[in-house]
Amino acid sequence: MKIAYFDCFSGISGDMIVGSLLDAGLGFAELENEIKKLGLGNVKIKASKIVKQNIASTKFDVICEEQRHHRHLEDLNAMVEKSSLEKEVIETAKEVFMKIAVAEAKIHDMPLEKVHFHEVGAVDTIIDVVAALTGFKKLGIEKVFCSRLNVGSGFVTFSHGKFPVPAPATAEILKGVPSYSTDSKGELVTPTGAAIITALADTFGDMPSMITTAIGYGAGSKDFEHPNVLRLFIGDADNQKPADDVYVIETNIDDMNPQWYDHIIDRLYMEGALEVFLTNIQMKKNRPGTRLTILGKPIDKEKLLHVIFSETTSIGVRIRKEAREILKRETSNITTPHGKVKVKITWYKGEKVNLKVEYDDLKRLARENGMPLKQISEEIDKYISRNPAG
Repeated sequence: MKIAYFDCFSGISGDMIVGSLLDAGLGFAELENEIKKLGLGNVKIKASKIVKQNIASTKFDVICEEQRHHRHLEDLNAMVEKSSLEKEVIETAKEVFMKIAVAEAKIHDMPLEKVHFHEVGAVDTIIDVVAALTGFKKLGIEKVFCSRLNVGSGFVTFSHGKFPVPAPATAEILKGVPSYSTDSKGELVTPTGAAIITALADTFGDMPSMITTAIGYGAGSKDFEHPNVLRLFIGDADNQKPADDVYVIETNIDDMNPQWYDHIIDRLYMEGALEVFLTNIQMKKNRPGTRLTILGKPIDKEKLLHVIFSETTSIGVRIRKEAREILKRETSNITTPHGKVKVKITWYKGEKVNLKVEYDDLKRLARENGMPLKQISEEIDKYISRNPAG
């Protein structure tokens, strides 16, 4: 699977996304042909090789003389719908336009259909969005990942006045996305950049395990003390060694009804726990106690803590972050003389290391065939070992 990772140490904008895609190998002529499908007349695009703080990068620009004062959401949607762009590009573009419009409508307390995109900014938005989505399609990128977003600091001046960074629309679009501020004065994340990346990115955080095949740098317009570029990594997902970080949350309990654990464990799994287990321990004053241990993803930490503090008598927990490596796995259906079963196959460095029949299927076949569970399990294991291809 071909994946992409955006390193947003200097923020992100629509033109920087397109610039990074061009720098990583997207053909300009191919992109230009797609943009012409929008029927924007004398609008042109330009790609220039420039240097930002000693980093060679590609600057993407839209050149036009816009006469119309504003466009509404329905105008932008109509423009891509009547074009001959690929259906997937059209639908995702409409999703991006909607993100921007919804944010503006909420901020200004106006109906969605009243939101307008100002003058040249409307053309820039349309082309940046379509160019970015076309680039992902042409480069065969199937999945997008992104770092935390550096939004910058200071103030931004726009049509409604002066406001702290991030701009209101950007802040609204970035709800739920990990972001931070640095002492770099200026707007580093634009509404268009925020809308594109939140529509496409699967997760925000550390770089995934991948085998990089291309790197691109998209240049921003402003200059800072650091290179104002968006760095893009493109490559293949490293499926041989999937690894991730997990939180281990533990608490010792000696004053709770043990019957409650059944309910608590169910709640923890409902909130995303990867594993939950209990350990018998001895606590103060020689009282028998139970250690409750939960493994969970970082994104689920707060939900798991809420369950612990609302459902147990615990008044404190211990939390540590640990690396977890898991084997590549796949599920397959196998037809045996006793019926169909689902098997889980695991791999390590390209070698099949384990094959396990799902317990629920074994239990079902034992009932259907009127056989002891132990016998049906042994016979199915023997059949699979003689017929590994199923």
